[in-house]
Amino acid sequence: MIKTQHTFKQLACVVALSAGLAAVPAISQAAWEPSKPVEFVVMAGKGGGADKAVRLLQSIIAEGKMAPVPFTPVNKPGGSGAEALVHMKGKDGDNHTIMFTLNSFYTTPLRQAGLGIDISTFTPVARMAEDTFLLWVHSDEKDINNVEDFVKAAKAKGNQWIMAGTGKNSEDNLITDFLNTAYDLDMKYVPYKGGGKVAKELAGKNAHSTVNNPSEQLGFYEAGTTKALAAFTDERLPLFPDAPTMKELGNDFVYYMQRTVVGAPGMSAEAGAYYTDLFTRVFNSDKWQEYRTKKSLQGDLLTGDALMSYWMKERDIHEVMLKQMGAL
Repeated sequence: MIKTQHTFKQLACVVALSAGLAAVPAISQAAWEPSKPVEFVVMAGKGGGADKAVRLLQSIIAEGKMAPVPFTPVNKPGGSGAEALVHMKGKDGDNHTIMFTLNSFYTTPLRQAGLGIDISTFTPVARMAEDTFLLWVHSDEKDINNVEDFVKAAKAKGNQWIMAGTGKNSEDNLITDFLNTAYDLDMKYVPYKGGGKVAKELAGKNAHSTVNNPSEQLGFYEAGTTKALAAFTDERLPLFPDAPTMKELGNDFVYYMQRTVVGAPGMSAEAGAYYTDLFTRVFNSDKWQEYRTKKSLQGDLLTGDALMSYWMKERDIHEVMLKQMGAL
């Protein structure tokens, strides 16, 4: 407040000073941005769908000079994502650690309550896509050209039929359980660390089938090594027009996997807003949209409260699925 005893000259100086300050940018109020390399945790192994997506996201950010620091991918696949979740929990309040999730973001905390993971404490950044699943067999299986053939062959082998997947009680395991139940099969589920490894097991004929994401199996499919028999989606995928949906085959079953960027628990609101803005721009980039099309990724961008609501809904759905398969 300007006191009444100030002279006119003093008042003029105060006004001039105030005007000058108003013209100076408010540096102290500048938006937050990372000041050191950002650790980009992948809760899966190298070569899988999540790993491939993160490395593309990293390259889009770097090539577009969208951030002042590098984003460094770090794979932590242990314990069906438990290693990554515990790591993130230990980063409480860290503004320089983010993670790319699978549906093990829901299932692992449910199955391993002792971890003390509450996903509602994580910072919602951006759901970049929902990945899809197909049922795959080796192309040398000349007598297996549709799901009916698959069921006949798998039933004949009983528990000697090997379904390779990523992690125990993971997304692949849930789909395998559905197939076993729906078609009265007894397939043996064998978990591996990462979808890339799973795809190689099928290509090398060390497994009879998989339910890989397109991004993981696409190379072998394009080489004619593997073939898709069915899709676990609402509609047929344009890249695999000959693979009917389970709905078409009389089973009302669809299953998608989130591909979401998550911030550490306790991340500041300013940092959360920065990453949400960054990944919104990445989502809208030509390279990411091209990748979504090429890899048959679905789902719109989700951020903020809408993303948190999505997590809570999916967690409830997965809890029911895990109970049905006897994992809880």
